[in-house]
Amino acid sequence: MSLPTSLHELAQACFPKHVAIIMDGNGRWAQQRGKLRVAGHKAGVLAVRQSVSVANRLGLESLTLFAFSSENWRRPADEVSALMELFIHVLGREVRKLHSNNIRLRVIGDRSRFNARLQKKIAEAEALTANNTGLILNIAANYGGRWDIAQAAQQLAQQVADGQLAVADVDETRLGQALCLADQSPVDLLIRTGGDHRISNFLLWQCAYAELYFTPTLWPDFDEAAFTEAVASFAGRERRFGCTGEQIRTLLAESAT
Repeated sequence: MSLPTSLHELAQACFPKHVAIIMDGNGRWAQQRGKLRVAGHKAGVLAVRQSVSVANRLGLESLTLFAFSSENWRRPADEVSALMELFIHVLGREVRKLHSNNIRLRVIGDRSRFNARLQKKIAEAEALTANNTGLILNIAANYGGRWDIAQAAQQLAQQVADGQLAVADVDETRLGQALCLADQSPVDLLIRTGGDHRISNFLLWQCAYAELYFTPTLWPDFDEAAFTEAVASFAGRERRFGCTGEQIRTLLAESAT
């Protein structure tokens, strides 16, 4: 079997359609350098930018990033406040770049705990990019997999109570349709940076059959080479083309010329 010779052929043959990433290690990255944890979060924004660029250039359909879990509210108040301000700042600064690259932004999770200013920024960013047809960038903020399943169950329970749905009609398909990201492909590849080997209540339903890739690399250091190695690992497991990270980077470079 011959290897695909173009980025498009390679993407069709062996790339994942949907990649999800648990971006872990910002705080440790900062502490190793004698800095405050928020410095790690700021450095992590650069890694987000690189990952979005790589996903877009590889022609992936969806990239979902775990930015803030429902458990993160337990962190020190000053760190949570800094994260919220950083989120607002990044939304305002980056959304036009996403729009110019035909990327659609979606924010998933329970927005009710966010202040009005942040909710407004999210709505504006989503509206600006709503008609874009390229990569879908999902940002999971105040998100938890159990919350996602519970809110889907509540939707179906309400439909049953309203007489719109029979109990016998509640099945996996209907539940899946009520979850976040129901309109997108299931997650093919779940990456976690930072060295831990767990999925931390992230996309529990959507990752049911995902390939798992764990790396000790801290999130701010997760660059193009690290991302392409993860995709190459998936390609080797799924399609047996044996593609290497170097081959994928070469095709990426060729696509940029």
